[in-house]
Amino acid sequence: MLIWINGAFGAGKTQTAFELNRRAPNSHIADPELIGFAVHKMLPASARGDFQDRPQWRSAVIATLADAVAAHDGPVIVPMTLVEPDYFDEIMAGLAAERVDVRHFSLVASPETLRRRLQARTGYWLGRAVGREETWAMQQIPRCVTALATEQFAEQVDTDGRAIDEVVEDIATRAGLDLTHDRLPPVRYQLRRAAVGVRHIRM
Repeated sequence: MLIWINGAFGAGKTQTAFELNRRAPNSHIADPELIGFAVHKMLPASARGDFQDRPQWRSAVIATLADAVAAHDGPVIVPMTLVEPDYFDEIMAGLAAERVDVRHFSLVASPETLRRRLQARTGYWLGRAVGREETWAMQQIPRCVTALATEQFAEQVDTDGRAIDEVVEDIATRAGLDLTHDRLPPVRYQLRRAAVGVRHIRM
């Protein structure tokens, strides 16, 4: 099974994915963004736009995720924003052709909530320090919110006013996953959340 956790930047994809990974036995996280970084490193700076626009990124994502599911005896968790309808259909159709059982979830929140969460991130303040008043992620809020509210991007999971643990448990229930590990105590949870956040700072 592959669990794709979609959502706008600031919706909580990474935190949700890593907490689901911690609580679900024998689960594995596969991040398609790493393929995008590799594509960019092989291109001159002048050619580095949105790596999702590259056909080789989309084909590599399909092939690599299919390999991950085939090689792993447990759920594969994919935290990745994917809101371009044609690219979404291409990747989902490609995974279906590889007989991958995909459970797709879109984490949704109001624009105000997304903006507030992004402003709370370390990466946002680092961006402001170098003169970037509005991060690229914030500029994507309108198109992400609009796309992810449509039927094409079901199932939607509301995250407004909900803790990560509640979102994780909601997804696990819908996907039919057993969570064998309990919620972390508040202090340990905050330390883990901070560690995950620092490892995934995007400028």
